[in-house]
Amino acid sequence: MRRLDGTDATQHVDDTALRALYAYPDDLSRPWMRINFVSSLDGAVAVEGRSGALGSPADKKVFGLLRELADVILVGAGTVRAENYGGARTSEALRVRREEAGLAPIPPVAVVTASCDLPPDLRLFTDTTIPPVVFTTARAPETARRAVEAAGGDVRVIADAVIDGPSLLAAIGEAGWLRVLCEGGPNLFGRMIEDGVVDELCLTWAPVLAAGSAARIAHSPTAALTPLQRAHLVCDDDGTLLTRWVRPDALEGDTRGR
Repeated sequence: MRRLDGTDATQHVDDTALRALYAYPDDLSRPWMRINFVSSLDGAVAVEGRSGALGSPADKKVFGLLRELADVILVGAGTVRAENYGGARTSEALRVRREEAGLAPIPPVAVVTASCDLPPDLRLFTDTTIPPVVFTTARAPETARRAVEAAGGDVRVIADAVIDGPSLLAAIGEAGWLRVLCEGGPNLFGRMIEDGVVDELCLTWAPVLAAGSAARIAHSPTAALTPLQRAHLVCDDDGTLLTRWVRPDALEGDTRGR
């Protein structure tokens, strides 16, 4: 991989440099919301409902690295069902690196769902090392909540009817997680943009055109412009472009949602 610095010069990026490029800010005092997506050049977030077709070796490498650096993996229920999410994978080397960094050996998956509609046969419950956390609402049917608990989920009611950005961040903070990695989907991302709680976006552009009717990486009922500044651009030899964008005021105090 090569880092693009805005001039004709490029800089080779090895594993150590890549880890430094994606490091979370030091001395966090509140949850830092990092979003990760892959998109085709024409804006498709998936092909036939799955994002895997847009992946490349470079994207998969960064995907794994972002999980390694995170306290928790946050994902919307729609993405869990569409992608059939399982628990985070690990290895002895990964466990050691995380523990040396002061992190738990394996990051939990935390699912956001107002309805608690999560079938018990999902890999989320059947293929995981640690129980998933399920953030839900008081309006979710009691039968649904009990079914998720019976399947092994740690159900936490964090809102009355709608899970907004502030209530989600409050629940994440209460859990003791600071380094948050959100992997979608577009509805959850759109809501967090509307609520002003996104700190950064890690976006991979796959060197393909997809057409079709796939959604964008974020959508919501209303537009919500959120200025971001470029942190880095990294290009792989196959044309995959790995980018990181940060909200300019994110490190100047907690101004989110104002």
